[in-house]
Amino acid sequence: MSTLIKPAGYKPVLSVRETEHAIVAIKDFFQLALSTELNLTRVTAPLFVRQGTGINDDLNGVERPVDFQVKDLNNAKLEIVHSLAKWKRLKVTDLGLQSGFGIYTDMNAIRADEELDNIHSIYVDQWDWEMAIDELDRIVPFLKNIVRKVYRCIKRTEFFLYDRYPALTPALPEEVTFIYSDDLQKQYPGLSPKERENRVAEKYGAVFIIGIGGKLPDGSIHDGRAPDYDDWITETGDGHHGLNGDLIVWNSVLGSALELSSMGIRVSAESLEAQLEERGCPERKELYFHSRLLHGDLTQTLGGGIGQSRLCMFLLRKAHIGETQVSIWPEDMIKECDKAGIQLL
Repeated sequence: MSTLIKPAGYKPVLSVRETEHAIVAIKDFFQLALSTELNLTRVTAPLFVRQGTGINDDLNGVERPVDFQVKDLNNAKLEIVHSLAKWKRLKVTDLGLQSGFGIYTDMNAIRADEELDNIHSIYVDQWDWEMAIDELDRIVPFLKNIVRKVYRCIKRTEFFLYDRYPALTPALPEEVTFIYSDDLQKQYPGLSPKERENRVAEKYGAVFIIGIGGKLPDGSIHDGRAPDYDDWITETGDGHHGLNGDLIVWNSVLGSALELSSMGIRVSAESLEAQLEERGCPERKELYFHSRLLHGDLTQTLGGGIGQSRLCMFLLRKAHIGETQVSIWPEDMIKECDKAGIQLL
């Protein structure tokens, strides 16, 4: 059976009906807060893209996208998106947005190779967002400023819920703590990356780990990241590398770290070439997206994704992401959830 954490004595704070109402309230409130805080306008987004364009998110490079052929397109193959990481940059460019303004959208994806557990589903729903920035904004202090704004939106949503459901006591700290992935490794050299996340999330409550995807001093990486959207190779001028990161909170229900968002300053032409070389896939330079970027046709952006069901799961103190979204689960997991009082939708 897929890994399943069953918290002892778990009992949902809200009923299924209350949960459904609360999910709507969270989504309406948060996306308005986010769009206002970051100057984002809503756009519609694709569920699928053409295969072979380089637009789909390759995640760690091993996950298989769901694909299908379309009769009226001469049986051309399309792929269900993994995320909209690169599509959004194309959209910001084509809209001609100026620095400081951006877009957000509801992103729905299928990740067929996901390992199913309390926080992973084959169905992925995110607020994907992207904003135009200046070349001078390609620095860690600017990234930190945007992270703080996103975190403030999460904090506001937490209070918004508490005001309506007093049993959902606020748990997030006032500020988010920043730490580089290589410093985290130095602090806990004997732990795995996930164990380090658990340790630091429990200590601070909310952390943003900077530098996801690039090599750590021992040659390992903290976590996988595709080479063609976030910039994880650029030197930051303080002995570190990476202009991206993950926003992680402490999930007291599961007793573990929970990633709510991944975001970063996107690759420049120079960092794209370097990252493609490091990952051994320089041939991607010929693809549509990569070619436009290398020819200087794309706006410099910063963007990310925020898990909708994960945010709802965290704020509503749920033990399983299936309590805040409808997906497909192994039969043995469904039975174990039922025994543990976990009410899958």
